[in-house]
Amino acid sequence: MIGDRYSLDREIGRGGMGAVWLGRDELLGRPVAIKRVGVMPGGSSPDLMRAEREARIAASLNHPNIVGIYDLAHDADQQYLVMEYVEGSTLAELVRERGPLPTREAARILSQAASALAAAHASQIVHRDVKPSNILVRSDGEVKLSDFGIARMTADPSLTQTGLVTGSPAYLAPEVASGTQATPASDVWSLGATLFHALSGAPPYDVGDNVLGALYQIVNEPPPRLPNPGEMAPVLLATMAHDPQRRWAMEDVARVLELLAHSDPDASPLPDPGPATPDVTALHRATPVGGTRALRPAPEPAAEPVPAPVEPPAPDRGVAPPARAARRRRPVLPLLVAALVVLLVGVIGALILTDDPQDEATPPGVATSSDPPSTAPSSEPTSATSSPSTAPSEEEIRTFVVGYLRTASKDPEAGFEMLTPKYQAESPEYDSFWGSVSNPRVDAFSADPETLVATYTYTYNLRGAGTKTEQVRLQLVQDDTGALLIDGAS
Repeated sequence: MIGDRYSLDREIGRGGMGAVWLGRDELLGRPVAIKRVGVMPGGSSPDLMRAEREARIAASLNHPNIVGIYDLAHDADQQYLVMEYVEGSTLAELVRERGPLPTREAARILSQAASALAAAHASQIVHRDVKPSNILVRSDGEVKLSDFGIARMTADPSLTQTGLVTGSPAYLAPEVASGTQATPASDVWSLGATLFHALSGAPPYDVGDNVLGALYQIVNEPPPRLPNPGEMAPVLLATMAHDPQRRWAMEDVARVLELLAHSDPDASPLPDPGPATPDVTALHRATPVGGTRALRPAPEPAAEPVPAPVEPPAPDRGVAPPARAARRRRPVLPLLVAALVVLLVGVIGALILTDDPQDEATPPGVATSSDPPSTAPSSEPTSATSSPSTAPSEEEIRTFVVGYLRTASKDPEAGFEMLTPKYQAESPEYDSFWGSVSNPRVDAFSADPETLVATYTYTYNLRGAGTKTEQVRLQLVQDDTGALLIDGAS
């Protein structure tokens, strides 16, 4: 018995921070999951401070997709977290047993995890260890996010110092792998890496015994891409973007995944942005902190698309006005690999890996293992054509137009790449116009999938001229991969 109240049945999971047992609350007569707090790597005694912090942070979050914390029980000099028992499997186990998940099932599971993380971020809490074995899936499909053991409140001092690496290596964001402090954007990357795992059947990085090598790869090399991501391409590109500022907010990730989870399985997939939304990610360079030299990424050799978040069907926000600027069309995806050799001067303060590189399970559920990764470079669309094999739906056209407006208003150079070469040549004032536009939002929208004509009314702010409202008619085409491009506007 623990604390004269909780009986232990059997161990159901184990990770770097402690073991998890199936137990019973004898007072309330219900099953519970009990985590015995372990010793931090390099420590000599149980990390009681971490246990108290995990209990306090997790208990402060009231969300249907977060494992509930019931109690922090004391027994002799040991502490135990008493948690909601979730009967089911971890996402890691599901993938290990069944292989890559179908797109909509992955979207359904990850949308719930993203919703939980969005709630945590709204409370100024960063999870810092998002991975498949911390996502529990019940038999009824409900998802629970667990293990806030290394989570921190952004306003509170962290129990780990800057320069120490925390989290599971295969899912670490580049800025965290380089030794800088985790932010909500770091959780976004980790969720994207988890989505990659769910869709491919393997983690995005093969860690094995070479942890430093994996960290170097995460920091310095372009993110791995699936060969055929389909309609998941925008989510993967906008979560696993090297520059944290180019990633979507977690609430946007949750919204888009929810839309994909409930989309028509017989409809054509969302168009792969390909070169239509080129990478406008600025080179992210980690800076040395706390006297420790952080790994510095080499320049990213290829442009990666970072699409704007998809908006739900309610009041639309952000659509593209008529394109107006012609410039020389940039190369589509020039893979100019010019990696800089990084000198590791000094040792990264300490490498605190809360789970073993093979991603063992820590939450109440089942221990998991990771398969070797399988990654391949993404293919590039070629020339535009108006006769693709599959026509997009009206919703897909709306998604493209919304994304175009957001992209063009934030980065005219990226928006310009969403035009066909012909229309680029007809748009001599594109940069000057879009460089003055902000906060575009759609008031009305309609589209004809057969003719690929989109008509919409939108309102935007024009620098020096105030608020403007226009009606626009876009003529779209598809290239031979199905990606949409703008071929004319009026």
